Amino acid sequence: MIKERDMMGGLAKGLKIIEAFSADRPRLSISEASEQTGLDRATARRCLLTLAELGYAAHDGKFFTLTPRILRLGTTCLATMPLPRIVQPVLDQLSQQIGQSTSVSILDETEIVYVARATQTRVMSISLMPGSRLPAYCTSMGRVLLASLRPDEQRAILATSDRIARTQYTKTDINELLAELEKVHEQGYSQIDQEVEMGLRSIAVPVITMHNKTIAALNTGLAASVASNAEIIDRYLPALLKVQSDLKQMLA
Repeated sequence: MIKERDMMGGLAKGLKIIEAFSADRPRLSISEASEQTGLDRATARRCLLTLAELGYAAHDGKFFTLTPRILRLGTTCLATMPLPRIVQPVLDQLSQQIGQSTSVSILDETEIVYVARATQTRVMSISLMPGSRLPAYCTSMGRVLLASLRPDEQRAILATSDRIARTQYTKTDINELLAELEKVHEQGYSQIDQEVEMGLRSIAVPVITMHNKTIAALNTGLAASVASNAEIIDRYLPALLKVQSDLKQMLA
């Protein structure tokens, strides 16, 4: 554990402010930023004004929004990770083979973060790309990643997740989700039927290293009108498992 005297408090507070912005909260006033982060209003104000001065945020007099410059931070991070470089060519080939978009993501607390994506057709209302985030509890990749954890870790993450019913089919009860994760662990894949967004089905498998450690998830998503759940398993699971096997040989 790092000693408190070695921590840079200003940097930690600034990062808290950046993380307060989200798809649901693209604009924040000083008061809202203070409330979201737990920082006092004066500190939130200084952090936001600093971000604006450095070009990472825009300010209209009341609200702050992040600018595209902030993407430099995430893009640099992704560029230094070996995983995206390894999986991207495999994803491109897989997408061409099955005619559907494919993605690889990793777990970041209660969310999945896309690290690579090959797009064939757009099936969600939002555009997904490396760096995009979605909740783990209701996504096929999120459940694959959660299923690789110990039951106490799964429960802790689910307890801190904002488990909203995104559709009428979304599972939000912790015990029901834990049972679903046990099923995912046993069968080796996760299938989602319109829990993230109406009209969207997806299937995911874990990305495993040669030492049998799950480090990421691989999925494909498609419109519910294209195939039933059973057809999705028949058509796409074998291809996903083949890529899983190929990647396992490449990942130390």
